Amino acid sequence: MSDSMTATENQATANFREYLRVNTMQPNPDYAGAADFLTRMANELGLPYQVHECVPGKPIFIITWEGTDPSLPSLLLNSHIDVVPVFPEFWKYEPFSAEKDSNGDIYARGSQDMKCVGIQYIEAIRRIKASGHSFPRTIHMSFVPDEEIGGHDGMEKFILHAAFKKLNVGFALDEGLANPTENFTVFYGERSPWWIEVTCPGAPGHGSRFVENDAGTKMRKIIDSFMDYRENQKAKMEGDPKVKLGDVTTVNFTMVEGGVQMNVIPSELKAKFDVRVTPHQNLEEFEAMLNKWCQEAGEGVAIKFLQKNTNQALTSISSEDPWWKAFSGVCDKLNLSIEPEIFPAATDSRYLRAEGIPAIGFSPMNKTPILLHDHNEYLNEGVFLRGIEIYEQIIPTMASV
Repeated sequence: MSDSMTATENQATANFREYLRVNTMQPNPDYAGAADFLTRMANELGLPYQVHECVPGKPIFIITWEGTDPSLPSLLLNSHIDVVPVFPEFWKYEPFSAEKDSNGDIYARGSQDMKCVGIQYIEAIRRIKASGHSFPRTIHMSFVPDEEIGGHDGMEKFILHAAFKKLNVGFALDEGLANPTENFTVFYGERSPWWIEVTCPGAPGHGSRFVENDAGTKMRKIIDSFMDYRENQKAKMEGDPKVKLGDVTTVNFTMVEGGVQMNVIPSELKAKFDVRVTPHQNLEEFEAMLNKWCQEAGEGVAIKFLQKNTNQALTSISSEDPWWKAFSGVCDKLNLSIEPEIFPAATDSRYLRAEGIPAIGFSPMNKTPILLHDHNEYLNEGVFLRGIEIYEQIIPTMASV
């Protein structure tokens, strides 16, 4: 199918593809182009919008539909604007062309993560508003920057801003993941990212000798400790089909530093690990275990945390919780089979939950391979349009809790 939009293409699909064509790839996202697009969407909806910049050049775009009782805590529909880098040589189509093939698959960076959800919010609101309905709670759609690099200049700062406080958020919807089966995955918590640097000091010397108390021997012990724990957690997940990725702690050895010359035993080596700690893990006990590994590795071995998220807040999925009851009730009504899980990575929801705001991660993409951050990321048009219909039911229900 031609890349150009046809006269018969669904307008929601056309808007989705246009949004995908705005190159918001890190490290130089076209936030101005995205803001122009979102301004047009807000004007089409006939809804007011605000733009806040906690950091210059990084807009936080808010579209608001005021409820009949604005004093009630509001519903926040959050999505991020930025996308991760691409390796164009591995793509079937140009990654920002939003090419739609004969199967209706739309190829573009951000098609799953997560411009689809941002447009689904907009198009669902468009339909709901056109139907003449109104709801007690105010609905805010937020489009935030920099989620893909930690959200530090986006949601993390915005949530402390006076403008965010004025939104009076009571509940939030944010991103989830695709599910290759008929089911839909729903996330009620996240693992805590701990980026750990372990420094192993040692006696230097000539590369021809058996130097005692050397850095290399200490590093081997550290690596063994981390990777043995990795195998333990992997076995725990593989041994029980009920245990999902978010229920265990992953450990990955990602960087190593040190050494000055091939025949010189270094006085220091550093190993870096990307650790994602499940909320089921006691963090004090986990940190004590890390310190024990350092002591066992040898004198002077020490940990430095490059990132250490300690918030383990979970959103209630109790049948008695009014928000979850509303969300799951719509899914039951639509015959959607949902699988509640802990999100294996990190999203902006962690900042919301840390402030006591319950949040659910949900991207309505079933029968779809998980391709976020992968080559040839795509979303099928039918799945995308079905997602709008799902939000068309979820949003009014949540805004009426």
